[in-house]
Amino acid sequence: MEHKGKAWKYGDDVDTDVIIPARYLNTSDPAELAKHCMEDIDRGYASKVSPGDFIVAGKNFGCGSSREHAPIAIKASGASAVIARSFARIFYRNAFNMGLPIFEAPDAVDGIGAGDVLALDMERGTLRNETTKKQYKVAPVPPFMRELVTAGGLLNYMASRRKGK
Repeated sequence: MEHKGKAWKYGDDVDTDVIIPARYLNTSDPAELAKHCMEDIDRGYASKVSPGDFIVAGKNFGCGSSREHAPIAIKASGASAVIARSFARIFYRNAFNMGLPIFEAPDAVDGIGAGDVLALDMERGTLRNETTKKQYKVAPVPPFMRELVTAGGLLNYMASRRKGK
């Protein structure tokens, strides 16, 4: 399945406090978190992001505290995935647990500009920059991780498995 959207480009070391500032952690409501996603680094993101858009960033995306609110805020904002040079390990796992697909793609990050239109096929592991007409390989999401994303996260996945027994 292919996802298309616009690139929102950020630099290195985007930490979880920038993704969702600590002053908003008094709620776990995804819609409320989405309103404040990225606001300390990009005031316009939350009001202008469209469903299916992508966050593209440099190295060590999601560093800092291990708060699950960060991938929840990104997913609820409408972003279909995060593409980065690398991810903080705890963010990597939290993202899939929350149903947010993420991709390490160093070559692609260098070739993507803010506002470029991207098309991503998670199963095939292809990322196409429709603005520049360049195509990149990304590691396909493993089947189990795709199941987590399809289910909307680990809790939904586990609930569906219990119902199926």
